[in-house]
Amino acid sequence: MDSPAPLDQRVALIHYWLVSMRGGERVLEKLLDMHPGADIFTHVHNPDKMSDTIKAARVHESFIARMPGAKKHYQKYLPLMPMALEELDLREYDLVISSESGPAKGVITRPDALHVCYCHSPMRYLWDHYHDYKSSAGRLSKLMMPMMFHRLRQWDVSSASRVDGFIANSNFIARRIRRVWGRNAKVVHPPVAIDEFKPSDNVTDRYLWVSQMTPYKRADLAMEAFNRLGVPALMVGDGEMYKYVKKNAGPNIEVRQRLSFPELKEAYATSRALVFTPEEDFGIVPVEANASGRPVIAYGRGGARDSIIEGETGLFYNDHTVEGLMDAIQRFEEWEPDFKPVNALANAERFSPANFDKGFREAVEYFRTRELQD
Repeated sequence: MDSPAPLDQRVALIHYWLVSMRGGERVLEKLLDMHPGADIFTHVHNPDKMSDTIKAARVHESFIARMPGAKKHYQKYLPLMPMALEELDLREYDLVISSESGPAKGVITRPDALHVCYCHSPMRYLWDHYHDYKSSAGRLSKLMMPMMFHRLRQWDVSSASRVDGFIANSNFIARRIRRVWGRNAKVVHPPVAIDEFKPSDNVTDRYLWVSQMTPYKRADLAMEAFNRLGVPALMVGDGEMYKYVKKNAGPNIEVRQRLSFPELKEAYATSRALVFTPEEDFGIVPVEANASGRPVIAYGRGGARDSIIEGETGLFYNDHTVEGLMDAIQRFEEWEPDFKPVNALANAERFSPANFDKGFREAVEYFRTRELQD
């Protein structure tokens, strides 16, 4: 049985920025549930965009929030964020949990405090996606980025030594942490509200694609594969590629910018299969599809390798081209009679909020015990 954390301990949650409710912010909500009374520290906070759970917490902003236009253009202040983190006064806190995707882990804590980092990903714009960001940057930014980002990488690596223990949201991210920071990580998958999704008896012949329509999500690849095969499909998402997809989708494809939550649940439950084209750090969408009793056709890299069981709850494809996806859809239609919705439902249970709580507490207790032994 887990040893309970001291009742009188003070907890600080460090989150990169609070400007929208996405996967990282849902994890933050769970951390608040697990640590009532915890304080949040962040670079920029927009309460109008936050859930009631986060609104009810005490939120402290770094000096980045006082910079001109920071609430909208916070990422332009990335070079100042290491200094801003180091200026946060965390002397009162016994347990510090940083939520890393943007700069968060580089805080300075008391020597006897425990600092655990839950990592959604090392900063993508410094590492894996650096050349993508650089190629789309303006002329001045392109000139400044090599030197500026070189220094940020140095800080990013050195600040990893301030963390007592890393928790990764997938095995994919654990490998990235090991490669970038030279640290091992426990894996605790993020919580998915699986109880909000249910199977349907009214399954259609329509494929489903759901994500932000940004270039790396590869909505264009899914659209072209659906076009060439002529299969019925629903594509849902907003972003800079929405107009392109809307314009070029054939009559067999319905394209929607967004769905209400009841509409989304119905779309999952009645779809023939979810087609998942991005390489994600974890990817909640495939789990939601399995929780709706439906299979997934996923690109076989990234977090989907953790969430989908090949030949049981879905299929993978590795050739990330239109032809590769078309082949995967055709293979799926041959395999489809072997799919059992009960397997998808059982698989989704692995990612329940209760399992997240248990895994996270066990990891923190492991790091706490290790520090006491050292």
